[in-house]
Amino acid sequence: MKAKPVVPREQAHQDVEDVVAHYLAEGAEAAALGFINALEKAYRHIGLHPAISSPRYAHELNLPGLRSWPLTRYPYLVFYVERPDRVDVWRVLHGQRDIPVWMQELEGT
Repeated sequence: MKAKPVVPREQAHQDVEDVVAHYLAEGAEAAALGFINALEKAYRHIGLHPAISSPRYAHELNLPGLRSWPLTRYPYLVFYVERPDRVDVWRVLHGQRDIPVWMQELEGT
């Protein structure tokens, strides 16, 4: 099975940078590295199996095609949309974030 390229949007990159900066500010270098490893594993998984992830937020937010995949051992979700030639990662958010507020941020994209 051929994996689709996983392409994070600018906001997803910023989300990841914010998480890593938070861990580093707390002196948790191992957690920052573990987060990056978990994220890379999640990207590989969704590249290979993009349709297997949860469509829960697509229904709740009326965003057709939106899916989410949880990171292993970290309380973050990768939000993405499968395209014919790639997987667009929109956000990487803490699972306790207010997702409707996040939705308002997406309306301009």
